Amino acid sequence: MKPKLLACIYATLILHDDKVTVTEDIINALIKAAGVNVEPFWPSLFAKAVANIDIGSLICNVGAGGAPTAAAPSGGAAPAGGAAPAEEKKGRKGRRI
Repeated sequence: MKPKLLACIYATLILHDDKVTVTEDIINALIKAAGVNVEPFWPSLFAKAVANIDIGSLICNVGAGGAPTAAAPSGGAAPAGGAAPAEEKKGRKGRRI
């Protein structure tokens, strides 16, 4: 990831940690204090992106994944490709290398 983009991410996380409302001006101030030069649209973009988001829940659910997957069919036919590996294993038992 680019250092300029990371500067905005870190500034946003710092503000969240300090329980300060994330605004473009405050992100700019943090980035300027860090001595990083970013394009002027990044702080505004980050401030707008997190304006209505609970950053804490976003951080906690970062690896939670998306929608749940469909359950395996109960009974009936086996999933596609399910029988081939079992037959393949049977064939390998008799071989010795």
